[in-house]
Amino acid sequence: MLNKIMDFLEDKFVPFAAKVGSQRHLVAIRDGFITIMPLVIAGSLATLINNMNIPGYKSFMKSVFGPSWSALGGNVWWGTFAVLSVLIAFSVAYNLAKSYDGANPLTAGVLSIASFFTCVPQAIQVTIGDKINGIKVPAELVGQKIGAWGNISWSYTYVSGLFGAIFIALVVTELFVRISRSETLTINMPDNVPPAVGKSFRSLLPTIIVIFLVGFAQIFISNAGTNIFDFFNKMIQEPLYNVGNTMGAAAFIAFLNQLLWFFGLHGANILDPVMRSVFMPLATKNADLIAQGASAQYIVTKPFFDAFVHMGGSGATLALIAAIFTAGKRKDYKATAGLATGPGLFNINEPMIYGLPIALNPIFIIPFLFGPVILAVISYLATASGLVPYTQAIIPWTTPPIIGGFLATGGSISGALLSAFNLVVAYLLYLPFINISREVEEEMEDEMEEEGIEA
Repeated sequence: MLNKIMDFLEDKFVPFAAKVGSQRHLVAIRDGFITIMPLVIAGSLATLINNMNIPGYKSFMKSVFGPSWSALGGNVWWGTFAVLSVLIAFSVAYNLAKSYDGANPLTAGVLSIASFFTCVPQAIQVTIGDKINGIKVPAELVGQKIGAWGNISWSYTYVSGLFGAIFIALVVTELFVRISRSETLTINMPDNVPPAVGKSFRSLLPTIIVIFLVGFAQIFISNAGTNIFDFFNKMIQEPLYNVGNTMGAAAFIAFLNQLLWFFGLHGANILDPVMRSVFMPLATKNADLIAQGASAQYIVTKPFFDAFVHMGGSGATLALIAAIFTAGKRKDYKATAGLATGPGLFNINEPMIYGLPIALNPIFIIPFLFGPVILAVISYLATASGLVPYTQAIIPWTTPPIIGGFLATGGSISGALLSAFNLVVAYLLYLPFINISREVEEEMEDEMEEEGIEA
């Protein structure tokens, strides 16, 4: 039965997953997020500094740096998280255009930003006060809401506009690339013209055509009483956030990631567009809620997986390394574990995945596939019960275990303890399979000896 399942997965699932992992638009989304990751981490660090989950921390900072101590973190947050969707609009378009031969990625990125703001509502609703510029307002107008044209709500440039930004970047870039390939819709300058000028003129008509198409589309959408950001937020983003914030979703993502890795596919890369577009923004939403004095709402976030599930890399293989050193008898396993210890401390586990190997190794299929699922469930229950704070800081995926749990939860000791506890659980799950691997090796050696084959 197991062999049939394995054969089916190898024949059907693996080719499909490989195609998904190399799909041009998904790769552009993944690389787009990777491009801005330094800024995301900087914004997360600023949020962490302003909202460290340590008793007396804010009073201490105020006494040392004065009442405006949080201004630095606020400024950094404003330049990173508050404009996250704008950054994504550029980086996704740039990476998608770069995947096409002859396309101009820089122009595509700039055009995507221009299209983004073309689609952003040009007015915000404000409530009329009793005075405007010192002049008393008639009583019948006080309290009414009017549109203040020329103002942009930062909610559209923040994570709420993320899906709209991705959609705009993909569509605009595809239109731009295709129109740019038309010789009748491009202006080709003589060879003696500087290359930068030539590229600019070649992109002139495609850029004008695309931006006007986006402008016309915005008219129709606004006449329908909505905008592209609110539409994606209500129809896709919020439902995905709600579905993703469940224990079942956490377990499924953990299992799917491991299944891809087991067949030698880079699960983290394949699932990265989902992790960064769905689960990463939830940590920033938690941080905002906590900063406003409210309670965090989202348990399942990207740092949730980084801090509590993928310790030592996918499969919590740092625990496997520990199990090999304490109970393993195979010299080849210990040699591989020794080489993998350094990278494993920073969640880099390719030496274990492909060197041990774990990929397509039936001995470790159970702990490798189902161990992270168990860790995800434990972490979900620990957070839901209030034993551990919600994750609120986006940490680099290379942050060592335990330290990652501490930082992701805003500096909570209980976050570090949960990470340590999960490492112990993973260690105990891997332990019996170390002994099984020794028994399998001995049986294989005996069979080879009986057949007269040298090991």
